[in-house]
Amino acid sequence: MKNTLIILLGPTGAGKTATSLRLAQHLSAPIISADSRQFYKDLPIGTAAPTPQQLAMAPHYMVGILGLEEYYSAAMFEADVMALLGKLFRSQSAVILCGGSMMYIDAVCRGIDDIPNISPEIRNSLAEQYATNGLAPMLEELKRLDPEHYLKVDRQNYRRVLHAIEVCRQTGRPYSSFLTFSVKQRPFDILKVGLSLERDMLYRQINARVDGMMASGFVEEARKVYPHRHLNSLNTVGYKEMFAFFDGSCTIDEATDKIKRNTRVYARKQMTWFKRDPNIAWFNPSRYEDITEYVDGKLAAATSA
Repeated sequence: MKNTLIILLGPTGAGKTATSLRLAQHLSAPIISADSRQFYKDLPIGTAAPTPQQLAMAPHYMVGILGLEEYYSAAMFEADVMALLGKLFRSQSAVILCGGSMMYIDAVCRGIDDIPNISPEIRNSLAEQYATNGLAPMLEELKRLDPEHYLKVDRQNYRRVLHAIEVCRQTGRPYSSFLTFSVKQRPFDILKVGLSLERDMLYRQINARVDGMMASGFVEEARKVYPHRHLNSLNTVGYKEMFAFFDGSCTIDEATDKIKRNTRVYARKQMTWFKRDPNIAWFNPSRYEDITEYVDGKLAAATSA
């Protein structure tokens, strides 16, 4: 069988973990996480990471590999996963990459431009400036250093704004000068399978997931990492709302409702991103037999080609 990377993607709450486990057992395939928050240790509840029981059902990679303070990027993920696939494909003909982090999935499928590493000094200095002065002066600096990228960047996404400035400061060159948008050729086939639900059903599952998180001890988990709230690894839905509760700016019920609402917003962003890719075959997760029939057919066709 020709080596194939099966991308199992979809919005948060769609049922990717359960489906990936069934598919992994069906194919005797390992699972690589493409959830950028599941890379971090100490966040299993808030990131809906696979449980120890689920981890025992199939070999898993890229889950709980980082400390909260460790920097990690899509470019680093690309390098790590490509090296990992080189090893896994020696004994496996199919590997599953499962998650919803859009840029990380694209980094493996298409490649990412070689952006220079940023020194901790520059990163910390810029983070302090942002914390003190807010986004407006950061946008002015980006406009001055790289007017081309300033016109294209999502100016509400402070992380992308700061990263572009980091590269400008690190290299003395505009961030846009590093962007070639070229697609890298991969030495394996890529098969994309998407999980999709009707919006009302997805929202109900998201709300139920958040209620389950709260019942499973998420408040205690968030309280343990609260002293590290300034870290980028914790700048994510769930923890931000809980930190606001710890600060006294909202009640626990208000924080829970905000987590649900912001998770739904993120799910919509994921679907908007994914829907632009015509190579994704979409399935309702309840129709698991349709998924295996599709995957089996594609793998058989690739073998006979």
